[in-house]
Amino acid sequence: MTGHYFYALALPDEVKQYLLKVSEQINKEFPFKKWVHHEDYHITLAFLGHADQTKLAESVRFIEKGIKEFRSFQLIQTNTGIFGSPKAPRILWAGVSHSENLHSLRSKVYDSCIQPGFQLETRPFKPHITLARKWNNEEPFSTAYFQQYSEKLPNDFKFSADEVVLYHTHPEKTPKYEKVESFRLD
Repeated sequence: MTGHYFYALALPDEVKQYLLKVSEQINKEFPFKKWVHHEDYHITLAFLGHADQTKLAESVRFIEKGIKEFRSFQLIQTNTGIFGSPKAPRILWAGVSHSENLHSLRSKVYDSCIQPGFQLETRPFKPHITLARKWNNEEPFSTAYFQQYSEKLPNDFKFSADEVVLYHTHPEKTPKYEKVESFRLD
């Protein structure tokens, strides 16, 4: 199979529906070029890119073994923000509360992908859910206005983090992420 692969924390359907409503509200005021389909919402743990099938199978085995001690844990969707230029952001995201469990899980998944030889991103882990990409307006994005606006949005949505998924990207489809493997956290 060709295409990109990545490991992510899957989100429950009720979180996806909640974030879809938030996205629809933001979209009325802040035009971005591409809004992520709600079925594709997730928190990336390790982006693999194009993957050799042997290395991919090894990473699955390492992850299965590495995260079997993990239990499900609670997260809270807390805020929204941007990555990229303050005047023309490339990513609009929803954030989650700080969680040692999430950081530990990400470390296990990350290490399980390094072992078979994947070259992974080395930037610090900033857990987020991408809602939209590429600012799409001639007027510059207003960070101050967005902060005021986002304070009025609903937040503090609690949910259970209980599934790590290996996704395969199909850019030509909507939704574009196919679940290849799933690992339940009891």
